[in-house]
Amino acid sequence: MTNAVNTQQAPTTPWLTDPAPGALLTSDIPATGGAIKRCAEDFLVEEIPSYEPHGEGEHLYLFIEKRDLTTTQAVGIVARRFGVRRGAVGYAGMKDKRAITRQWLSVHIPGHDASTPTEVHDERLTTLRSGWHTNKLRVGHLAGNRFTIEIRGCDPARAAEAQRTLDTLAATGFANRAGEQRFGSTARNHLLGRADLLSDARLMLDLLLGPTHEPGRADEQARQRYAEGDHDGAFALFPRTARSERQALRSLREGGGPEDAVRAIDMTQRRFWVTAFQSAVFNRILDQRIGEGRLATLREGDLAMKQRNGAVFTVDAQTIADPDTHTRLAQLRISPTGPIWGTAMTEAQGATGEAERAALEETGVTIEYLAQFERRTRQPIAGARRALRAPMLVDREPPRAEAFTDGRGPGVRCVFALPRGAFATEVMREVMGDASTGANDHGVDDDA
Repeated sequence: MTNAVNTQQAPTTPWLTDPAPGALLTSDIPATGGAIKRCAEDFLVEEIPSYEPHGEGEHLYLFIEKRDLTTTQAVGIVARRFGVRRGAVGYAGMKDKRAITRQWLSVHIPGHDASTPTEVHDERLTTLRSGWHTNKLRVGHLAGNRFTIEIRGCDPARAAEAQRTLDTLAATGFANRAGEQRFGSTARNHLLGRADLLSDARLMLDLLLGPTHEPGRADEQARQRYAEGDHDGAFALFPRTARSERQALRSLREGGGPEDAVRAIDMTQRRFWVTAFQSAVFNRILDQRIGEGRLATLREGDLAMKQRNGAVFTVDAQTIADPDTHTRLAQLRISPTGPIWGTAMTEAQGATGEAERAALEETGVTIEYLAQFERRTRQPIAGARRALRAPMLVDREPPRAEAFTDGRGPGVRCVFALPRGAFATEVMREVMGDASTGANDHGVDDDA
């Protein structure tokens, strides 16, 4: 392998190369500024489950509290504790690393008896409660998440403006953008997914292992060794937590080619990168709709979603003319959707469909590339529609902002609940303005 970075199929589309956060919906309200995630205690997340274990079955449900761990790392700890494959451990949603998070995991333990342990305790993970259930916990098996987020480095008097922002978003909904953490600490996850879809193994490795040129990155020396062709040195310098990087490098050290190195990476991680690519295209469509002032409006050809059950329906002239449509939009009962591109995704029609297809084509990826990935990896990419805006779960607890002070100084505390799949960091961008949320600094876990 040569040392030069492979740019032959690198994207030239600015919005894909640099997926900067989009426009704010509450820019008319003064922002608090400041920063979040300066320490784990500043960001508390607790799952709101769809159901809890009923006491019988082969799956042990664990309600855990983790600190400074990704969900993937927590799954590894639990799998080792019970001596099972990682695939035997289920979870309802990924959670932030730089945080204290409380979430359910499940462990498949057939043939368990009274001697089977029912808890896990680790330096950064502990079990709060447990119970047995009949099915594995799967992604999406949750109603939402409750957040308590503390903003540091801002005037506590800004709590009044923060409350105005939260109240506005509770009334109108917020942009259902995939947050920065979806794209990873190097902001390359979506580019990795794109390279995988294009079957460009060399580009994948350069994106995964190559230099970022970001000052202060702990793994930059390892990345430089890779760029120099020193696979042994790079492997030795990447931390053990860098599982994908080490999996690829181990294959390269053993004489494998780029394709072998890519195949050595866990498929779960590769699927996550593809998800990040899908999210980047979705964000592009979302930002276009905001720029056109159409986040809360519908036009013929749109596909709209019912908030209550996620059902999607086609918007035609009769729908547009119906006064009830405008009432349902105003009440956040329905919202326009954007594409999570896949081989079986229902496509919008008219001008909306044209814009969505153009955004995908700008990346160099087509539906046929998605189909080829499915055939090559035997991993489905069905696709879906995602609402372009989302409501807060105000029926759980109205959002609130309050001034506080503790041993580390004053700040503003925000408390709110969101439906599954929504990113709290997008709400905090509205509150804080364009100040850094720190969402991209500490791991690769994604939606709330």
